[in-house]
Amino acid sequence: MKLATFEKNGQHRLGVVLAEQTALLDLAATHQAVTGAVSPWFADMLALIDGGAAALALARTYLAPPPAAVVYPLTDVRLLAPLLEPRQIRDCMVFEEHLKNASAQAEKLTGRTSAIPPVWYEQPLYYKANRFSVIGTDQDVHWPAYSNVMDFELELACIIGRTGIDIPRAEAAQYIFGFTIFNDCSARDVQFKEMAGQLGPAKGKDFDTGNVFGPWIVTTDELGDPYNLRMTARVNGEVWGGGHSGTMYHKFEDIIAFISRSETLHAGEIIGSGTVGTGCGLELGRYLSPGDVVELDIEKIGILRNRFLK
Repeated sequence: MKLATFEKNGQHRLGVVLAEQTALLDLAATHQAVTGAVSPWFADMLALIDGGAAALALARTYLAPPPAAVVYPLTDVRLLAPLLEPRQIRDCMVFEEHLKNASAQAEKLTGRTSAIPPVWYEQPLYYKANRFSVIGTDQDVHWPAYSNVMDFELELACIIGRTGIDIPRAEAAQYIFGFTIFNDCSARDVQFKEMAGQLGPAKGKDFDTGNVFGPWIVTTDELGDPYNLRMTARVNGEVWGGGHSGTMYHKFEDIIAFISRSETLHAGEIIGSGTVGTGCGLELGRYLSPGDVVELDIEKIGILRNRFLK
């Protein structure tokens, strides 16, 4: 299924995007129309995730469709971030090509020699992002006032569907609820300056509207192999770069097993892959201008589209 959070008549709703991707089914309204009752599982995306397999199975029964299905054209609703407030956002850096390209460009800009540290090959590296600065597709990214150099980052993200600790790698895939697209917006000038202090990123990443997810979540059963997806980045309709999810050096199973070592990983967390090779302006020596529209396109998921305003 493709599961979306949307706004209709000022209310935030949970829906299933129908096969032709021109309409969606309102899960809570449909359940109430069919049964006369309110399902706590369909209150929002986190409630659905917490409901586990039983909640997903119930949602699937409404795709028959039922006689009282409540369906809206996508043009009549406003899509929001699938998870309005994720329980946690962790962002990794697992594409070697991106790291090599970004390091070469950073050397040109800062004059500081940069090499891939051995630890990058030994374990997944990640930071925790601001889970309150989340927006969705077709919402504007507001350029932070303290930055002059803005960039996008094309990433694949997984959503954790089960809570666990010390998760074996062999079982890690069972903890993934689904996948979405992540635009990890970056104020590059600020990021380069502050990370010279060997801590961060901080204000290079943490600003309102800086974490963009969407357009929806595709469940694992529908997506299939997450390591066989084309990834493309366009700016104002022009292809800037992109790559393939199969080039992840550390896979999501490795990441989940590593993060959950002696630490509880919670259902409703989002984990980003980091930027695919040539999936950002930094690698190409190109940056965004105010008013630019960025489209991040991942095969079998969809297109995440945002305008950057200053």
